Amino acid sequence: MRRLTTQYLLTCAVIGVAGAALLAPANWLSTVLFATVPFVSVGLAGLWLMPAVIGMRLLQRPGTALLVGLVSGLATAPFSGYGLMSVATNVWWAFFVEIGFLVVAYRWFRVWQYYLGAVVVGVAYPFLASASFGLDQFEPVAVVLFSALTLVSAVASVALGLAIAKAARRAGVGPPAFQWRRDRVAAQPEPAVAPVD
Repeated sequence: MRRLTTQYLLTCAVIGVAGAALLAPANWLSTVLFATVPFVSVGLAGLWLMPAVIGMRLLQRPGTALLVGLVSGLATAPFSGYGLMSVATNVWWAFFVEIGFLVVAYRWFRVWQYYLGAVVVGVAYPFLASASFGLDQFEPVAVVLFSALTLVSAVASVALGLAIAKAARRAGVGPPAFQWRRDRVAAQPEPAVAPVD
């Protein structure tokens, strides 16, 4: 892969900061809901995918989701009650956006790959957050509803992120699709040709 361009880094930064503007209030709302109605707070969980989805869809380059997640976490940290843990949280959610592309070594960028990440995190999160939410105390039906709400939140946030990225691309944000792959191919040396005697 060629070097990281200023345009690429600035685009990631802008998306990350814009994501932080969404996630900072969502973080406080989620905290209040978690303290009062924890079951409902999981409905906001998918929002943490959105900045990474927008960045990955616009730039279609390996590591973009993680970089956007890092920036949004750093920008959220001063306004969060969790400080630098916000960075880890944002990067953790962004990783699931990368999964669908990582498994195919970033050979292509299809819409279904974003939804694959949403499904993976939608299934994994209830298990990983089980202790925090006390899911072992819930009735089985409530656990199923909790898992379904997590999945719906993740899928809906991916859909919204893709729609925002599409609108942004129409407005001229980001390089042409698959630009980094064209650059990578152009950077590869020409195959050596044996001299003709």
